[in-house]
Amino acid sequence: MLILIRKRTIWGSALFCGFLLCLGGILWTGHAAPQAPVFAAREGVPVTVVIDPGHGGEDGGAVSPGGVEESQLNLAVSLRLNDLLRLAGQRTVMTRTEDVTICDEGLATIRQRKASDLKNRVALVNGTENAVLLSIHQNSLPSSPVTHGAQVFWNRQEGGEALAKTVQDSLNTAVNAGNEKHAKQIPPTIYLMKNVTAPGVIVECGFLSNAEETGRLQEPPYQLKLAAAIAAGYLRCAAGEEVPS
Repeated sequence: MLILIRKRTIWGSALFCGFLLCLGGILWTGHAAPQAPVFAAREGVPVTVVIDPGHGGEDGGAVSPGGVEESQLNLAVSLRLNDLLRLAGQRTVMTRTEDVTICDEGLATIRQRKASDLKNRVALVNGTENAVLLSIHQNSLPSSPVTHGAQVFWNRQEGGEALAKTVQDSLNTAVNAGNEKHAKQIPPTIYLMKNVTAPGVIVECGFLSNAEETGRLQEPPYQLKLAAAIAAGYLRCAAGEEVPS
């Protein structure tokens, strides 16, 4: 028992140090001096970061050729992101903490349950005062299995674009070296991002259609690196840092 406790203590300490090293390495980017904070308390209400692991339960989202489902990867990265932001002193809420669909009871069809799931996510975000949304997803492009990398998309709420650019910049530093991407505005057809009233981004962490990247996405250290990059991007934006266009 003593040996097990010591092993768990060592692992916990290593994970804590890993959080700090990943976060510190990405935050130390040498960009321009911070401007006014983008996200701040309003009328005494502090900012709450809503972390949304996309899909869940029977809705697995994108699936790799080998059968790896997006929903479980989204949750793994989101849980690490939640830990990291809390470690940095941020208030957070998660739309789900298990591999489940967030739908009302008694719905007969998958289509009805998916629609209910999205409406409930929107309601949670819009019901959270002074919220900022980080929605975590995985990409897929079967027609181009070599395509890889993490990309960020912003919604049309004030602050969304600035957030997307700092998160993208952090991801480019952490995981996209030599394959840098640009943040883009999300199409208006995406229900969640169209209907939330909070500034928000969708982070597509990688491509499940790329076998090598799918392997990395399943590794806890890589999931931690992604979470650290997203957290760093949020903290940089919240502090008012602007990423050059």
